[in-house]
Amino acid sequence: MMEFWTSMASIMGIFAFSQTLLHTVFPPELRFASVKLLNKIFNWFSSYCYFDITEIDGVNTNELYNAVQLYLSSSASITGTRLSLTRALNSTSFTFGLSNNDCIIDTFNGVTAWWEHFVTQRQSQTFSWRPLPDEKRGFTLKIEKKNKKMILSSYLDFIMDKANEIRRKNQDRLLYTNSRGGSLDSRGNPWESVPFKHPSTFDTLAMDPVKKLELMADLKDFADGQVFYQKTGRAWKRGYLLYGPPGTGKSSMIAAMANYLGYDIYDLELTEVNTNSELRKLLMKTTSKSIIVIEDIDCSISLNNRRKSGARSGGHYDSSPNDLMRIGSISPMGEEHGANSITLSGLLNFTDGLWSCCGSERIFVFTTNHIEKLDPALLRCGRMDMHIFMSFCSYQALLILFKNYLGFEKHELEAELLKEFESVIDKAQMTPADISEVLIKNRRDKHKAVSELLGALKSRAMKNPMIVVQDVEEQEKRALEMTTTEEENCNDALLETCSSKQEKMN
Repeated sequence: MMEFWTSMASIMGIFAFSQTLLHTVFPPELRFASVKLLNKIFNWFSSYCYFDITEIDGVNTNELYNAVQLYLSSSASITGTRLSLTRALNSTSFTFGLSNNDCIIDTFNGVTAWWEHFVTQRQSQTFSWRPLPDEKRGFTLKIEKKNKKMILSSYLDFIMDKANEIRRKNQDRLLYTNSRGGSLDSRGNPWESVPFKHPSTFDTLAMDPVKKLELMADLKDFADGQVFYQKTGRAWKRGYLLYGPPGTGKSSMIAAMANYLGYDIYDLELTEVNTNSELRKLLMKTTSKSIIVIEDIDCSISLNNRRKSGARSGGHYDSSPNDLMRIGSISPMGEEHGANSITLSGLLNFTDGLWSCCGSERIFVFTTNHIEKLDPALLRCGRMDMHIFMSFCSYQALLILFKNYLGFEKHELEAELLKEFESVIDKAQMTPADISEVLIKNRRDKHKAVSELLGALKSRAMKNPMIVVQDVEEQEKRALEMTTTEEENCNDALLETCSSKQEKMN
């Protein structure tokens, strides 16, 4: 036993002597160069290459790390055995992730990628204005060298897109408002947001089923139309005008559109915006995949209808420079004045000008109760591409309300009763909001609710038997047909004014 310990002591002494000799003969610089050379030789003969994706890039958060973590969560939740579980703010679901130093294999277009999640302790930090986490986290991507080009050009972009899709799916919709006008908060954002939890969907929306399907198809084509808009050279945006009497479901329609597409909503309050420049700032701070809404645009700010201005002057447009500037509420010197000096030109550029192209996949929605009050320039295609008339409750919409509030299907109601509803619903001119209120008050007794509603419809129909329903859609058609003629008259009048002034000066 004594000889064993003597031999071990001799071996340890030889090891210590060799280490001292090595440090003396080979300085640290030489050793570092040798290790680096060996790594190069190893990498030269290796058929794999490695990429490290760290959580912190300098002092900024690495978005690619978050995207990879979210992308791998879908695979980890199925194949992993030891997982980390998180739930983000405003999220409706849990996110699975790889635990420390775990691995997972992913396949993309027939190419295999190996992912490893590493966590190491960070060395003691010196003074820093932004302290870093105690742990250094990251992912190591291992791929074959022959697939390097495809992985870097396509795979990582696919991960970013997939992560954004998962994030939108898991995250609640947000409703933004500009309660501070155009002023910025401490983070440079003019919008305030709250979770958007409106339950309206196209299934519960009380409107004509044919129009509903037409709108859903149009929204679907828009959401899937990135290649089409790029090919045609158009900005990836679309405008919808919702018009009709109050209580016909315009706000519910907007909520259904947001829930159908998974978009956020920006509720733009024009009365809080003072200048055109503030309006542009708000537009620049909106995100893609969003719906920008201006409700009751006819009464939000004073934007005069040039057609009515022309009618008051005897059917001719007084197109002098001062009058044209009064349309936009600006002074003759070009300076904006007053508490709210948004011009018509500024609003038109907001929806269809160069500044409207500073984002992609955005929808503009205007609502109004009086389409005839809007300037024709706001109604043309390119600004409001699709006009949707929200009418009084129809027979088909009534059946949807029965199903929503009472749980009645069409075949569960008596045929004679349905005929009575069909004969009286158009004459009554009741909005879906009015009918819904009758059903809500009597929802505890479903049959009583049906009879009460039938009585209310008959009573309303008897009160206005001679009322001629004004065709709002026909008004819109006439307004659009007059747009071209009116603009030509306006331009001709302006040219005549300028010519007369030129002659006087000569």
